[in-house]
Amino acid sequence: MIETLKRPRTLWILFGLVIAQTIGFGIIMHIWEFALVDEMSDPDAIRAHIGAMTDLQRTVHAWTTATLDVAYPLTYGPLFAGLTLRAFDARFALPAWLVIPTDLSEGVVQVLAMSGNLDPLWLKAWLTPAKLVLFLLAMLIAIAALIVDIRRRRKSSDT
Repeated sequence: MIETLKRPRTLWILFGLVIAQTIGFGIIMHIWEFALVDEMSDPDAIRAHIGAMTDLQRTVHAWTTATLDVAYPLTYGPLFAGLTLRAFDARFALPAWLVIPTDLSEGVVQVLAMSGNLDPLWLKAWLTPAKLVLFLLAMLIAIAALIVDIRRRRKSSDT
């Protein structure tokens, strides 16, 4: 599986899916006129945000989280891990792997909140910052790995 993940074709497919999913989030937020609570971590601010949403917006947000937002970490996590594994030791891919269950756990809390169960919102105060740190770290490592891999390939083609 790791070798498949490192293949250029696999990485391009994952990259295309990440772009499509990112656009999908934008389209959904534009059509139904709401902001996702994905980057929000303050439970009181989230409660207020959810309280200001219509029933339709909450339903669309819950379905978006349960579908598109589940697929998202299952796409960007392997993309970041695959890029990292092309140039670095497997240890450097750890943030890319850890962000997946963190993001999915955050999504469960969000779906519960959109469904009216606001009790576990306190978890967002921990999960969202952890997700964002892991995401940014994994992305930065993947970008560094991509640069290293490109330089290695150029250097080997020059000889």
